[in-house]
Amino acid sequence: MNSEVSLQSEWAGAWSVARREIRDQLRDWRILTPIALLTLFFPLLMNFTAQQAVDFVSRYGAPVIGDRLIPFLLMVVGFFPISISLVIALESFAGERERLSLEPLLATPLSDSQLYYGKMIASLVPPLSASYLGIGVYLTGLILRLRWTPAPQLLLQILALTTIQAMVMVSGAVVISSQTTSVRAANLLASFIIIPVAELIIGESLIMFWGRYHILWWIVLALALVVVVLVRMGLKLFNREELLGRELDVLDLRWVWKTFSVAFRSGANSVRSWYGGVLKGSLRKLGISLLLMAGALAVAYLLGYRWAGNYTLPASLFQGQAFNQDWLDVLSQFGLLSAAGAVRILFVNVRALLLATLFGVFTFGVLAVILLMVPIGLTGYFAGNLALAGQKPLLFLVALILPHGILEIPAAIISGAAILQLGLSVISMPRGSSLGEGWIKAFAQWARINLGIVLPLLIGAALLEALLTPRIAVMLLSGV
Repeated sequence: MNSEVSLQSEWAGAWSVARREIRDQLRDWRILTPIALLTLFFPLLMNFTAQQAVDFVSRYGAPVIGDRLIPFLLMVVGFFPISISLVIALESFAGERERLSLEPLLATPLSDSQLYYGKMIASLVPPLSASYLGIGVYLTGLILRLRWTPAPQLLLQILALTTIQAMVMVSGAVVISSQTTSVRAANLLASFIIIPVAELIIGESLIMFWGRYHILWWIVLALALVVVVLVRMGLKLFNREELLGRELDVLDLRWVWKTFSVAFRSGANSVRSWYGGVLKGSLRKLGISLLLMAGALAVAYLLGYRWAGNYTLPASLFQGQAFNQDWLDVLSQFGLLSAAGAVRILFVNVRALLLATLFGVFTFGVLAVILLMVPIGLTGYFAGNLALAGQKPLLFLVALILPHGILEIPAAIISGAAILQLGLSVISMPRGSSLGEGWIKAFAQWARINLGIVLPLLIGAALLEALLTPRIAVMLLSGV
């Protein structure tokens, strides 16, 4: 009973904030004008576009292209009005600060979660309402002009995608607004939201064009998880005192370096004590991430092995004496059987991990895990095709992968776990730490792991791959 009362009071407080915000938005012509244009004019334009596209492709006997294009335009019609939600959400706290109305708002007896949820609801309701109305206008035109009606499941998917994408944009923008001191700074940081969402729209358009509509449900589920993560992160980082006390976003390079160096050294006064801290402290903190990463790589191998049955390579590719002295001579001509070849291999591996880190930072580590799964998946695919061709996959894996894989695979697991930990650090900040301070400390821990453990493993793996693996392959596979 108490929980129900608490939930009702929480909702009442959040809705009181949202109602105030929505009322102010409906009085502002700068918000109403683009919403009205995108709701009424844009669907009519898309109706005209759909008509022209269907007429054009029908002349060449390809009506399926027009049928696949119409659902994409339906999604675009729903997306453009919700883009207004990004502008509203970016002003949610930064705009209040510039209008000098933030302090009275934070002085109210409302809880942090009520304020935060209220701002999110206010940023969602008007653009989503306009989006649904625009979809209705567009569908009406399609029914009247083209006699085209979407399948109920497709329409439900479009509405779900529109809603969840709006929630992702709003939850991310509110986090940015609560951590910046001006609307200008918030608008500059909005690219971290716009670019991923734009790439997602491109991916969804390809899925629709190929008619793989069932994949859209997985996208909805993934975006729902992103919303939960972003909302949790925003609530954890929300701090009234810091909002009122922060004067200006200043880049203090001295403070950044000091914070990083202190976290990187972690109290060590010698190389030996530093390595002890890396092995006993930093590595131990990766426990769950290490298990997740190892499990992801195992799943990648199994998926690759299974896909070999669906996309089988010609068996002739695995016949003949490929691994013999001539193969070693070719590798030697390219300089791969030398220390220089090891350096090239090391460079490729380090570059791959740095790219995985870069992508992982912006995707909470998810994209980094996927990128590291790809080579293991290809290995499983190769092994599966070997088995289908009547070869011995275990023998090939022992000859071609195991000699350097005993170091390279653990390096990938440890590095992937460190990237995952770095990506998730923004939603698990220590109490009292700002977003910048917490992320710098997490980055220092990532650097400790990669410099202290991953890099030595990769150096050893590169030397083994260049100097030992080819010779073992010739020794074991020359008679196969």
